[in-house]
Amino acid sequence: MYERAEARIDLASLRHNCRELKSRLGEGVELCPVLKADAYGHGALHCVSAVAEAGADRIAFATASEAALARSVVPDIPLLVLGALAPGEVEMAISAGADVSVWEPGFIATLADQAAASGLVVGVHVKYDTGMGRLGTTDPEMVLELARTADAHPNLRLAAIWTHFATADEADSNFRDLQRNRLAELGERARREFPGVKLHAANSAAMIADPACHFDMVRPGVAIYGLDPFGNDPADHNLKPALSLHSWVASVKDFEPGMSAGYGRTWQADHQTRVAAIPVGYGDGVRRGLSNKGEVLIGGNRYRISGTVSMDNITVDVGPDSGVRVGDEVTLIGTQGGETILAEQVARPLGTINYEVTCGISPRVPRVGRDSESG
Repeated sequence: MYERAEARIDLASLRHNCRELKSRLGEGVELCPVLKADAYGHGALHCVSAVAEAGADRIAFATASEAALARSVVPDIPLLVLGALAPGEVEMAISAGADVSVWEPGFIATLADQAAASGLVVGVHVKYDTGMGRLGTTDPEMVLELARTADAHPNLRLAAIWTHFATADEADSNFRDLQRNRLAELGERARREFPGVKLHAANSAAMIADPACHFDMVRPGVAIYGLDPFGNDPADHNLKPALSLHSWVASVKDFEPGMSAGYGRTWQADHQTRVAAIPVGYGDGVRRGLSNKGEVLIGGNRYRISGTVSMDNITVDVGPDSGVRVGDEVTLIGTQGGETILAEQVARPLGTINYEVTCGISPRVPRVGRDSESG
Protein backbone atom coordinates (compact mmCIF):
# COMPACT_ATOMS: atom_id res chain seq x y z
CA MET A 1 0.00 0.00 0.00
CA TYR A 2 1.36 3.42 -0.93
CA GLU A 3 1.59 6.05 1.79
CA ARG A 4 -1.20 8.49 0.91
CA ALA A 5 -1.81 8.76 -2.78
CA GLU A 6 -0.24 7.81 -6.07
CA ALA A 7 -0.39 9.27 -9.57
CA ARG A 8 0.08 6.54 -12.16
CA ILE A 9 1.40 7.54 -15.56
CA ASP A 10 0.60 5.16 -18.41
CA LEU A 11 3.58 5.51 -20.71
CA ALA A 12 1.85 3.49 -23.43
CA SER A 13 -0.91 6.10 -23.53
CA LEU A 14 1.70 8.85 -23.89
CA ARG A 15 3.27 7.05 -26.81
CA HIS A 16 -0.14 6.41 -28.37
CA ASN A 17 -1.04 10.09 -28.15
CA CYS A 18 2.26 11.17 -29.71
CA ARG A 19 1.82 8.76 -32.59
CA GLU A 20 -1.81 9.77 -33.07
CA LEU A 21 -0.90 13.45 -33.25
CA LYS A 22 2.08 12.84 -35.50
CA SER A 23 -0.13 10.91 -37.92
CA ARG A 24 -2.08 14.14 -38.52
CA LEU A 25 0.95 16.06 -39.74
CA GLY A 26 2.10 16.59 -43.27
CA GLU A 27 5.47 15.48 -44.50
CA GLY A 28 8.31 17.43 -42.93
CA VAL A 29 6.21 18.96 -40.14
CA GLU A 30 7.89 18.43 -36.77
CA LEU A 31 6.15 17.21 -33.62
CA CYS A 32 7.38 19.11 -30.56
CA PRO A 33 5.62 17.93 -27.39
CA VAL A 34 5.60 20.47 -24.57
CA LEU A 35 6.74 18.97 -21.24
CA LYS A 36 6.84 22.12 -19.15
CA ALA A 37 5.63 22.29 -15.52
CA ASP A 38 6.89 18.76 -14.81
CA ALA A 39 5.08 17.52 -17.92
CA TYR A 40 1.82 19.19 -16.90
CA GLY A 41 2.04 17.43 -13.56
CA HIS A 42 2.70 13.99 -15.05
CA GLY A 43 6.39 13.79 -14.10
CA ALA A 44 8.83 14.90 -16.77
CA LEU A 45 11.39 12.19 -16.04
CA HIS A 46 8.77 9.55 -16.86
CA CYS A 47 7.45 11.36 -19.91
CA VAL A 48 10.53 12.59 -21.72
CA SER A 49 11.78 9.16 -22.75
CA ALA A 50 8.29 8.03 -23.76
CA VAL A 51 7.66 10.92 -26.14
CA ALA A 52 11.15 10.58 -27.61
CA GLU A 53 10.53 6.89 -28.25
CA ALA A 54 7.19 7.73 -29.87
CA GLY A 55 8.73 9.91 -32.54
CA ALA A 56 8.94 13.42 -31.13
CA ASP A 57 11.25 15.51 -33.29
CA ARG A 58 11.95 18.04 -30.54
CA ILE A 59 10.78 18.63 -26.95
CA ALA A 60 9.86 22.03 -25.53
CA PHE A 61 10.03 23.39 -21.98
CA ALA A 62 9.36 26.69 -20.23
CA THR A 63 12.63 26.88 -18.27
CA ALA A 64 16.31 26.15 -18.61
CA SER A 65 16.28 23.84 -15.58
CA GLU A 66 13.54 21.73 -17.18
CA ALA A 67 15.63 21.40 -20.35
CA ALA A 68 18.75 20.50 -18.36
CA LEU A 69 16.89 17.75 -16.52
CA ALA A 70 15.57 16.35 -19.79
CA ARG A 71 19.04 16.41 -21.36
CA SER A 72 20.24 14.08 -18.63
CA VAL A 73 17.69 11.53 -19.88
CA VAL A 74 17.63 12.10 -23.64
CA PRO A 75 21.11 13.08 -24.80
CA ASP A 76 20.38 13.55 -28.50
CA ILE A 77 16.90 14.94 -29.16
CA PRO A 78 16.66 18.69 -29.92
CA LEU A 79 15.27 20.80 -27.06
CA LEU A 80 13.60 24.20 -27.01
CA VAL A 81 13.14 26.64 -24.11
CA LEU A 82 10.00 28.67 -24.76
CA GLY A 83 9.99 30.99 -21.75
CA ALA A 84 11.83 34.03 -20.53
CA LEU A 85 15.33 33.44 -19.17
CA ALA A 86 17.06 35.48 -16.53
CA PRO A 87 20.74 36.18 -17.34
CA GLY A 88 21.83 33.51 -14.89
CA GLU A 89 19.75 30.87 -16.66
CA VAL A 90 21.21 31.41 -20.11
CA GLU A 91 24.35 29.37 -19.44
CA MET A 92 22.21 26.46 -18.22
CA ALA A 93 20.13 26.51 -21.42
CA ILE A 94 23.26 26.67 -23.56
CA SER A 95 24.89 23.81 -21.63
CA ALA A 96 21.76 21.71 -22.17
CA GLY A 97 22.13 22.24 -25.90
CA ALA A 98 18.67 23.81 -26.07
CA ASP A 99 17.39 26.32 -28.58
CA VAL A 100 16.25 29.56 -26.94
CA SER A 101 13.42 32.03 -27.55
CA VAL A 102 14.25 35.72 -28.04
CA TRP A 103 12.25 38.91 -28.54
CA GLU A 104 14.44 41.73 -27.18
CA PRO A 105 17.72 43.13 -28.56
CA GLY A 106 19.26 43.25 -25.09
CA PHE A 107 18.62 39.59 -24.46
CA ILE A 108 19.89 38.42 -27.84
CA ALA A 109 23.12 40.34 -27.16
CA THR A 110 23.48 38.55 -23.81
CA LEU A 111 22.75 35.22 -25.47
CA ALA A 112 25.32 35.88 -28.19
CA ASP A 113 28.01 36.81 -25.64
CA GLN A 114 27.41 33.71 -23.52
CA ALA A 115 27.24 31.46 -26.57
CA ALA A 116 30.57 32.85 -27.77
CA ALA A 117 32.10 32.36 -24.33
CA SER A 118 30.97 28.74 -24.34
CA GLY A 119 32.23 28.13 -27.85
CA LEU A 120 28.83 26.71 -28.81
CA VAL A 121 26.22 27.64 -31.41
CA VAL A 122 22.74 28.28 -30.02
CA GLY A 123 19.54 27.98 -32.05
CA VAL A 124 17.32 31.05 -31.85
CA HIS A 125 13.52 31.12 -32.14
CA VAL A 126 12.29 34.71 -32.50
CA LYS A 127 8.91 35.20 -30.84
CA TYR A 128 6.33 37.31 -32.64
CA ASP A 129 3.41 38.47 -30.49
CA THR A 130 0.52 38.22 -32.96
CA GLY A 131 -2.14 38.69 -30.30
CA MET A 132 -1.46 36.78 -27.10
CA GLY A 133 -0.19 39.95 -25.44
CA ARG A 134 2.40 38.30 -23.23
CA LEU A 135 5.99 37.60 -24.31
CA GLY A 136 7.27 38.48 -27.77
CA THR A 137 7.46 41.62 -29.83
CA THR A 138 4.41 42.93 -31.65
CA ASP A 139 6.62 44.75 -34.16
CA PRO A 140 7.22 42.67 -37.30
CA GLU A 141 10.21 44.85 -38.19
CA MET A 142 11.78 44.02 -34.83
CA VAL A 143 11.21 40.32 -35.53
CA LEU A 144 13.13 40.65 -38.79
CA GLU A 145 15.90 42.68 -37.14
CA LEU A 146 16.35 40.04 -34.45
CA ALA A 147 16.41 37.38 -37.15
CA ARG A 148 19.17 39.28 -38.93
CA THR A 149 21.16 39.54 -35.70
CA ALA A 150 20.89 35.80 -35.11
CA ASP A 151 21.72 34.97 -38.71
CA ALA A 152 24.82 37.18 -38.68
CA HIS A 153 26.38 36.03 -35.40
CA PRO A 154 28.79 33.06 -35.59
CA ASN A 155 27.55 31.60 -32.31
CA LEU A 156 23.84 31.95 -33.06
CA ARG A 157 21.73 30.06 -35.56
CA LEU A 158 18.40 31.43 -36.74
CA ALA A 159 16.07 28.46 -36.32
CA ALA A 160 12.51 29.77 -36.34
CA ILE A 161 9.97 32.54 -35.98
CA TRP A 162 7.03 31.61 -33.81
CA THR A 163 3.87 32.75 -32.11
CA HIS A 164 1.25 31.45 -29.68
CA PHE A 165 -2.53 31.42 -30.06
CA ALA A 166 -4.79 33.14 -27.54
CA THR A 167 -8.16 31.61 -28.53
CA ALA A 168 -7.46 28.35 -30.35
CA ASP A 169 -9.70 26.36 -27.98
CA GLU A 170 -12.73 28.58 -28.66
CA ALA A 171 -15.46 27.90 -31.21
CA ASP A 172 -15.02 31.32 -32.85
CA SER A 173 -11.93 31.00 -35.03
CA ASN A 174 -11.68 34.63 -36.19
CA PHE A 175 -8.90 35.71 -33.83
CA ARG A 176 -7.00 32.47 -34.30
CA ASP A 177 -7.15 32.99 -38.06
CA LEU A 178 -5.93 36.58 -37.64
CA GLN A 179 -2.93 35.41 -35.62
CA ARG A 180 -2.19 32.60 -38.08
CA ASN A 181 -2.29 35.00 -41.02
CA ARG A 182 -0.03 37.50 -39.29
CA LEU A 183 2.62 34.83 -38.82
CA ALA A 184 2.19 33.54 -42.36
CA GLU A 185 2.58 37.03 -43.85
CA LEU A 186 5.71 37.80 -41.85
CA GLY A 187 7.01 34.32 -42.57
CA GLU A 188 6.85 34.97 -46.31
CA ARG A 189 8.96 38.09 -45.86
CA ALA A 190 11.42 36.31 -43.60
CA ARG A 191 11.91 33.41 -45.97
CA ARG A 192 12.96 35.75 -48.73
CA GLU A 193 15.93 36.68 -46.54
CA PHE A 194 16.35 33.41 -44.65
CA PRO A 195 15.11 30.51 -46.79
CA GLY A 196 15.67 27.90 -44.08
CA VAL A 197 13.82 29.60 -41.24
CA LYS A 198 10.94 27.58 -39.78
CA LEU A 199 7.56 28.85 -38.57
CA HIS A 200 5.59 27.39 -35.67
CA ALA A 201 2.43 28.35 -33.84
CA ALA A 202 0.03 25.50 -33.09
CA ASN A 203 -0.79 24.35 -29.59
CA SER A 204 -2.98 21.25 -29.11
CA ALA A 205 -6.25 23.02 -29.92
CA ALA A 206 -4.96 24.72 -33.07
CA MET A 207 -3.26 21.55 -34.22
CA ILE A 208 -6.48 19.56 -33.99
CA ALA A 209 -8.84 22.27 -35.24
CA ASP A 210 -6.94 23.76 -38.17
CA PRO A 211 -4.21 22.05 -40.23
CA ALA A 212 -3.37 25.46 -41.74
CA CYS A 213 -1.85 26.29 -38.34
CA HIS A 214 0.67 23.46 -38.55
CA PHE A 215 3.33 25.42 -40.48
CA ASP A 216 6.71 23.65 -40.00
CA MET A 217 6.23 22.43 -36.42
CA VAL A 218 3.44 21.95 -33.88
CA ARG A 219 3.74 22.25 -30.10
CA PRO A 220 1.00 20.12 -28.50
CA GLY A 221 0.84 20.19 -24.73
CA VAL A 222 -2.37 18.88 -23.18
CA ALA A 223 -3.16 16.48 -26.04
CA ILE A 224 0.10 14.61 -25.47
CA TYR A 225 -1.21 13.62 -22.04
CA GLY A 226 -4.62 12.53 -23.34
CA LEU A 227 -6.38 15.68 -22.16
CA ASP A 228 -8.93 17.32 -24.42
CA PRO A 229 -7.87 20.89 -25.32
CA PHE A 230 -11.55 21.76 -25.71
CA GLY A 231 -12.46 20.48 -22.24
CA ASN A 232 -14.66 17.63 -23.39
CA ASP A 233 -13.84 13.93 -23.88
CA PRO A 234 -10.33 13.13 -25.16
CA ALA A 235 -11.73 9.99 -26.81
CA ASP A 236 -13.34 12.32 -29.35
CA HIS A 237 -9.82 12.84 -30.73
CA ASN A 238 -8.59 9.25 -30.20
CA LEU A 239 -6.52 10.39 -27.22
CA LYS A 240 -5.96 8.31 -24.09
CA PRO A 241 -5.55 9.92 -20.65
CA ALA A 242 -2.11 9.09 -19.31
CA LEU A 243 -2.61 10.05 -15.66
CA SER A 244 -4.74 8.43 -13.00
CA LEU A 245 -4.83 9.48 -9.35
CA HIS A 246 -5.44 7.02 -6.52
CA SER A 247 -5.67 6.83 -2.74
CA TRP A 248 -7.22 4.38 -0.30
CA VAL A 249 -9.85 4.06 2.40
CA ALA A 250 -8.25 4.69 5.80
CA SER A 251 -11.40 4.55 7.94
CA VAL A 252 -15.08 3.67 7.70
CA LYS A 253 -17.47 4.92 10.41
CA ASP A 254 -21.16 4.47 11.13
CA PHE A 255 -23.03 7.80 11.05
CA GLU A 256 -26.35 8.57 12.66
CA PRO A 257 -28.62 11.33 11.28
CA GLY A 258 -27.25 14.75 12.24
CA MET A 259 -23.62 13.68 12.51
CA SER A 260 -21.22 15.77 10.43
CA ALA A 261 -17.89 15.25 8.67
CA GLY A 262 -15.16 17.81 8.10
CA TYR A 263 -14.46 21.44 8.90
CA GLY A 264 -17.43 23.75 9.21
CA ARG A 265 -19.94 20.88 9.30
CA THR A 266 -20.81 21.64 5.66
CA TRP A 267 -22.20 18.11 5.28
CA GLN A 268 -24.45 16.34 7.76
CA ALA A 269 -25.97 12.91 7.47
CA ASP A 270 -29.73 13.00 6.91
CA HIS A 271 -30.06 9.24 7.34
CA GLN A 272 -28.12 6.38 8.89
CA THR A 273 -25.10 5.74 6.72
CA ARG A 274 -21.37 5.04 6.66
CA VAL A 275 -18.62 7.53 5.91
CA ALA A 276 -15.19 6.67 4.51
CA ALA A 277 -12.16 8.83 5.28
CA ILE A 278 -9.53 8.96 2.53
CA PRO A 279 -6.00 10.29 3.25
CA VAL A 280 -5.74 12.79 0.40
CA GLY A 281 -6.61 16.48 0.38
CA TYR A 282 -5.70 19.90 -0.94
CA GLY A 283 -2.13 19.35 0.24
CA ASP A 284 -2.03 16.69 -2.46
CA GLY A 285 -3.88 18.72 -5.07
CA VAL A 286 -7.50 17.76 -4.41
CA ARG A 287 -8.92 21.26 -4.58
CA ARG A 288 -11.00 22.60 -1.70
CA GLY A 289 -13.53 23.76 -4.27
CA LEU A 290 -14.52 20.10 -4.72
CA SER A 291 -16.07 20.07 -1.24
CA ASN A 292 -19.53 18.50 -1.53
CA LYS A 293 -19.12 18.53 -5.33
CA GLY A 294 -16.34 16.21 -6.42
CA GLU A 295 -16.62 12.46 -6.85
CA VAL A 296 -14.44 9.40 -6.29
CA LEU A 297 -14.65 5.77 -7.34
CA ILE A 298 -14.55 2.94 -4.80
CA GLY A 299 -15.29 -0.62 -5.83
CA GLY A 300 -16.27 0.63 -9.28
CA ASN A 301 -19.01 2.86 -7.85
CA ARG A 302 -19.26 6.67 -7.78
CA TYR A 303 -19.49 8.47 -4.46
CA ARG A 304 -19.65 12.20 -3.83
CA ILE A 305 -17.18 13.94 -1.55
CA SER A 306 -19.17 14.70 1.61
CA GLY A 307 -17.91 17.64 3.61
CA THR A 308 -15.07 20.10 3.25
CA VAL A 309 -11.86 18.97 1.61
CA SER A 310 -9.10 19.42 4.17
CA MET A 311 -5.35 19.50 3.68
CA ASP A 312 -4.80 15.80 4.25
CA ASN A 313 -8.19 14.07 4.09
CA ILE A 314 -11.55 13.90 2.38
CA THR A 315 -14.70 12.14 3.54
CA VAL A 316 -17.24 10.29 1.44
CA ASP A 317 -20.75 9.09 2.23
CA VAL A 318 -20.63 5.50 0.95
CA GLY A 319 -24.13 4.54 2.09
CA PRO A 320 -25.22 2.00 4.70
CA ASP A 321 -24.88 -1.10 2.52
CA SER A 322 -21.94 -0.41 0.19
CA GLY A 323 -19.45 -2.92 1.56
CA VAL A 324 -16.63 -0.37 1.40
CA ARG A 325 -13.77 -1.42 3.66
CA VAL A 326 -10.51 -0.07 5.01
CA GLY A 327 -7.79 -0.62 2.42
CA ASP A 328 -10.06 -0.37 -0.62
CA GLU A 329 -8.50 1.59 -3.46
CA VAL A 330 -10.00 4.99 -4.27
CA THR A 331 -9.74 6.50 -7.75
CA LEU A 332 -9.98 10.28 -7.98
CA ILE A 333 -9.00 10.53 -11.65
CA GLY A 334 -9.14 7.50 -13.92
CA THR A 335 -11.12 4.33 -14.45
CA GLN A 336 -12.30 1.78 -11.93
CA GLY A 337 -14.65 -0.99 -12.97
CA GLY A 338 -16.97 0.43 -15.60
CA GLU A 339 -16.78 4.01 -14.33
CA THR A 340 -14.38 6.80 -15.30
CA ILE A 341 -13.62 10.20 -13.82
CA LEU A 342 -11.83 12.40 -16.37
CA ALA A 343 -9.68 15.36 -15.45
CA GLU A 344 -12.15 17.36 -17.54
CA GLN A 345 -14.94 16.28 -15.16
CA VAL A 346 -12.89 17.28 -12.13
CA ALA A 347 -12.24 20.68 -13.70
CA ARG A 348 -15.87 21.49 -14.51
CA PRO A 349 -17.28 22.20 -11.02
CA LEU A 350 -14.11 24.18 -10.26
CA GLY A 351 -14.61 26.43 -13.27
CA THR A 352 -11.12 25.62 -14.49
CA ILE A 353 -9.28 23.58 -17.12
CA ASN A 354 -8.14 19.97 -17.15
CA TYR A 355 -4.44 20.74 -17.06
CA GLU A 356 -4.70 23.02 -14.05
CA VAL A 357 -6.07 19.90 -12.34
CA THR A 358 -3.06 17.76 -13.31
CA CYS A 359 -0.51 20.54 -12.72
CA GLY A 360 -2.03 21.03 -9.28
CA ILE A 361 -1.23 17.51 -8.06
CA SER A 362 1.39 18.31 -5.45
CA PRO A 363 4.98 17.02 -5.26
CA ARG A 364 4.17 14.86 -2.22
CA VAL A 365 2.14 12.58 -4.53
CA PRO A 366 4.63 10.22 -6.18
CA ARG A 367 4.38 9.77 -9.95
CA VAL A 368 4.72 6.11 -10.86
CA GLY A 369 5.40 5.25 -14.49
CA ARG A 370 3.63 2.17 -15.79
CA ASP A 371 3.76 0.61 -19.23
CA SER A 372 0.62 -1.21 -20.28
CA GLU A 373 2.24 -2.19 -23.58
CA SER A 374 4.70 -4.42 -21.74
CA GLY A 375 2.03 -5.91 -19.49
